[in-house]
This record gives sequence, C-alpha cells and structure tokens, in this order.
Amino acid sequence: MPVAWKPLCSVSDLETAVSQSFDSENRYVFIFKHSTRCSISRMALDRLERNLKVNEPAYYLDLLAYRELSNLISERFSVQHESPQVLIIKNGICTLHASHNAITADLFS
Repeated sequence: MPVAWKPLCSVSDLETAVSQSFDSENRYVFIFKHSTRCSISRMALDRLERNLKVNEPAYYLDLLAYRELSNLISERFSVQHESPQVLIIKNGICTLHASHNAITADLFS
C-alpha cells in the first residue's frame, strides 16, 4: 500500500496530526519534512515510498513553502531542524526522529 501523504501546511494541520497521535487506532503519526530542492531529501522520500508499509497517518511538510511551520515543529517537539527529517509522534510527544540516510522503513516497525 503506498503512503497516503496528508499535506502539512498550517498550524491547524499540525494540531490535527497531534490529535491523531492520541487515537488508540494509530500506533503513531509521522511527519516527513522534505526539501524539494535537495537530492538527499528526494532519495529519502523515494526510499520511504518504495518500502514503507504502514496505515498510520503520514504528514508531508514542504520545508521551502512552510519554513515557519517547520520551525514551530522543531520548537514544539524539542527536535533540532534537519532536512530531510522524519518525526514519529505518539500521544503528543516525538518518540523518535531521524534525518538523512537514517530515514528508512525500519524506523516504523
């Protein structure tokens, strides 16, 4: 099953994602922060889309278009901004994050 990305474009979208992280039907919610100009980011995204098999809510943030939202996410979850970056959120807390070549489907098992 391909990743069903939901766009993360506003504070309201972020609040929805955080709310979903409390839902007992989800193991977690994850956010992929992507730079559309970066080949490493493109590679990480392609690798996830080829190998990831999860049903959890998946959010996609275009860093170039929504840099302020990316900064808010870094602040809110006390995670230094990197690109590309994946954050796994459970019960409103970032339980795991990874960047660059550490972004693999194994993070989600």
